[in-house]
Amino acid sequence: MILKAVALEHFRNYDGLEMEFDRGTNILYGDNAQGKTNLLESLYVSGTSRSHKGSKDKEMIQFGREEAHIRTIVEKRGLDHQIDTHMRRNKGKGIAVDRTPIRKASELFGILNVVFFSPEDLNIIKSGPSARRRFLDMELCQLDKMYLHYLANYNKVLDQRNKLLKDIRFRPELKDTLSVWDMQLVEYGKKIIASRKEFLVQLNGIINGIHKGISGGKEDLFLEYEPDVAEDIFEEKLLRNQERDLKFGMTSVGPHRDDLCFLIHAIDIRKFGSQGQQRSCALSLKLSEIELVKKSMGDTPVLILDDVLSELDSNRQNFLLNSIHEIQTIITCTGLDEFVRSRFKINKIFKVVNGTVKTENSF
Repeated sequence: MILKAVALEHFRNYDGLEMEFDRGTNILYGDNAQGKTNLLESLYVSGTSRSHKGSKDKEMIQFGREEAHIRTIVEKRGLDHQIDTHMRRNKGKGIAVDRTPIRKASELFGILNVVFFSPEDLNIIKSGPSARRRFLDMELCQLDKMYLHYLANYNKVLDQRNKLLKDIRFRPELKDTLSVWDMQLVEYGKKIIASRKEFLVQLNGIINGIHKGISGGKEDLFLEYEPDVAEDIFEEKLLRNQERDLKFGMTSVGPHRDDLCFLIHAIDIRKFGSQGQQRSCALSLKLSEIELVKKSMGDTPVLILDDVLSELDSNRQNFLLNSIHEIQTIITCTGLDEFVRSRFKINKIFKVVNGTVKTENSF
């Protein structure tokens, strides 16, 4: 797939913008806080209906405006598709594909697949479990049409259950309604656990080969799924922890507490790995995503590198750049020196200044 163009209106710091991308490598450069990441965020929203940063719709609308619009043109198997996203400050967003409104975000599935790599991703190994769960959710929502449905419903039920747990402190008679939410939490939670299990099987079939290349054949990498609770005992454990949940007003059992373990020669590198090993694993993870999309969707994703290259040493930087020459890539950076030095092939250059984008000659 190829991302051909994007148009923004009142999105973040962009009053209005129209730009076209090259099918190869696109560089967006400029000082910090000029709008480079905002532009990338709009692309991710187009593909997934949500911000890669977890921002709410109203936070992405330009200050002083009530609405924002994103329009992207995507070429897929020789045909152009238009994705329109309409954000409103006090209402839910509207999305249309080829000018036809869609009812569910899952209907975006497979139109624009994006692999997003940011400096925060380099720290995914040493960060807390929530960062690793976010990785699982971001990728599975693009690869599995039903996962987005399960996750959205699970989170809604979880919020309602937590609210009820707090309300029961003041109205004990409400405790009888807890089983209604428990039943739904278990239903959606089991599906999430099963999907994550299968995803890890697929990921492990790819990631070790990539990691061997990064480590010069010295290291074997294996990812281990650490579910908070097994599917077959979810309901039982939820009931067993009910009094604790009531005491603290929070649900203490479920996939919202899952984690991922990264093992190199059976050693947990979350705790015992060097920073270099942790960064190599993060890079392996992102490159594996590309291969998973190719395998699952039968198409290449759009790769977005948000100021990542400056965070990598020369060996990892070269490995990354050598791995992506066959897919459309959008890279942000503060300057072009690193690309001049590496003689990296650039197809199109954009300079970003305070919410404006100007096309420059490539080299």
